Amino acid sequence: MPVVFVTNAGNCAPQVKAQELSDFLGLQVEPEQVILSSSPLKFFSKFHKKRMLVSGQGPVVDHAWNLGFQNVVTVDELRQTFPVLDMVDLERRPKTMPPLKTDFPPIEGVLLLGEPVRWETSLQLIIDVLLSNGDPGTGLAVAPYPHLPVLISNMDLLWMAEAKMPRFGHGTFLLCLESIYRKITGKELKYAALVGKPNITTYQYAESLIRKQAERRAWGAPIRRLYAIGDNPVTDVYGANLYNRYLQKNRNGEVQECYEVVEEKQGSPTAERCLSILVRSGVYNPSLRQTETPFHGHRDFVFDPSLLEASHVVADVHEAVQLVFCKEGWDHI
Repeated sequence: MPVVFVTNAGNCAPQVKAQELSDFLGLQVEPEQVILSSSPLKFFSKFHKKRMLVSGQGPVVDHAWNLGFQNVVTVDELRQTFPVLDMVDLERRPKTMPPLKTDFPPIEGVLLLGEPVRWETSLQLIIDVLLSNGDPGTGLAVAPYPHLPVLISNMDLLWMAEAKMPRFGHGTFLLCLESIYRKITGKELKYAALVGKPNITTYQYAESLIRKQAERRAWGAPIRRLYAIGDNPVTDVYGANLYNRYLQKNRNGEVQECYEVVEEKQGSPTAERCLSILVRSGVYNPSLRQTETPFHGHRDFVFDPSLLEASHVVADVHEAVQLVFCKEGWDHI
């Protein structure tokens, strides 16, 4: 059965995540079966040659290069070039005033791959770049609007780690960035690309990889049904249901131009339905009704209670897989 693993993690290479999954599951997972939150950014080629400020943690430069971005500057590199911009930490303030840099090539966009470590530094320098139109050494009297293109991956407000309570995710960092920008300028921060679950482009990419697996295995019939298994109603269930709605509109011939960036490279979908399966073994808290709790989705996703309702709710991934086998008539395998 064709399978892909879609994660909103983005601070590692697909090879690393594939090895983690292989070790955990006790079976071979190929890098081609792994979709990180940032993976669809490889299709946004019109930004790949721009000089981009990249934020995140881990080997962000390598990660950006693997996605196709050929000219990136890290937040740390920008801070070293303009040390007077980072003034929150008293220990890191320059002891003497460095000479003003006049030969710094302007930044042409911002690439946010995941939550950084020093939030105050990243927030300050990203805002500086946006307000100065990419030249934070000089500044501008009036902030430009529209601002430079901002591309982001992973909108998870919270995520579950070893702690008993969820931890801040990249969505929390974005919430801070959006609030600061709006407070300073009076305008909304806009995104040129927003990928990762629950965005439709991520599911388009996932389906395209499933189709390729089916082709390699010489499946005669096209893939008509997708099953999306996850533990987070706001990302996994919402995203799967949103993609199911997209597939229905696609079947009805409704043009959805904003999602053509993946279709142009990977082909149109063949699936007719995407069924969401929620597992109770992760973030999901069955004691809380999703329609009665605050919506933790990103600002750019409209709250629709129907999209939070899973097609099926099961105990764990094993039970979810058994359900898929039963639905497809493979329960005898």
